Amino acid sequence: MALNRVWKSLARRGQPGYRVRLSFSTRPPKNPFLHISEEIQEAVHSNKPVVALETTIYTHGFPYPQNTALASHLESVVRLNGGIPATIGVLNGTARVGLSPEEIIELTASAGKPDTKKVSRRDLAYICGLGMTGTNFNGGTTIAGTMVLAHLAGIKVFATGGLGGVHQGAENSMDISADLTELGRTPVAVISSGCKSFLDIPRTLEYLETQGVGVGTFADGREGNVEFPAFWTRDSGISSPTVIRDETAAAAIIFAQSSLPLSSGLLFANPVPSQYSIPKAQMDTIIAQAILDAKNSGSTGSDNTPFILARIRELTAGQTVMVNRALVEANVIRGTRVACELSMLEGSHG
Repeated sequence: MALNRVWKSLARRGQPGYRVRLSFSTRPPKNPFLHISEEIQEAVHSNKPVVALETTIYTHGFPYPQNTALASHLESVVRLNGGIPATIGVLNGTARVGLSPEEIIELTASAGKPDTKKVSRRDLAYICGLGMTGTNFNGGTTIAGTMVLAHLAGIKVFATGGLGGVHQGAENSMDISADLTELGRTPVAVISSGCKSFLDIPRTLEYLETQGVGVGTFADGREGNVEFPAFWTRDSGISSPTVIRDETAAAAIIFAQSSLPLSSGLLFANPVPSQYSIPKAQMDTIIAQAILDAKNSGSTGSDNTPFILARIRELTAGQTVMVNRALVEANVIRGTRVACELSMLEGSHG
């Protein structure tokens, strides 16, 4: 069809500004490296509330079979709150948006294996390309990797745990998460509990500002200015750039961002529920020890964050695992409500 010829022509140009809004039943031609489930294609096309979910938390966070149970639970949370979950990952060398229950089991069962990778933007071509040669990797998508694939599928809302950021000492190491640059160039709204507590939060916010990323924190019942959350604790000592009153306000911001349109993403920080928040002073002490241990161990680059997270888990006797589960679920609930509000808003301005 002529529409498909136009889509192919624009896709070949490879420029981020070229996008085609499909207002017909016709969909883009199949991509051998990207599979979008029928449910997700239909939901996006029908303007239903879709919520993207990452998979690094399953492949590199929780062991099997706890990771399978968590994945199933979070999908159920999305559906119970009126949304459609789009769990995103790489299976046997193919990027997939909207994993089936069987595919989720297959991916989560591969956690910890050498051929199960952590997949960011830079890794997608490598892993999918090698799949053509018969070398099939599985992969859990990071925030950056999930954003890329969600955007390709037309999904605008993504709920996750904690954002990556600028690491302590990054002025020397240049250790800055690809999550931040992805937010600067991919128009997806991310709902997270801020960034992980052991990162340099002031520099992370400065970097996001440079990237043109809108950042706000949900008021969550509080009045006036609020602090940007620090993952396991509601308080960071740093004021949030803006305050988001509720899901309706968040949806309105996404709608405006998309309608202008702007090519950058949005970060909505959702503080961990009060009953699970670890006191800031306690976390500061634990984090300082974990960072020191990481330095002494020689842990750098992509190995740094997993080492620090594991050390913090040990120092808190597993308390952070419980908090992590609670905040991820809270973010998925919040993200689903935002997606539902956005769906209604877009429907009324269709």
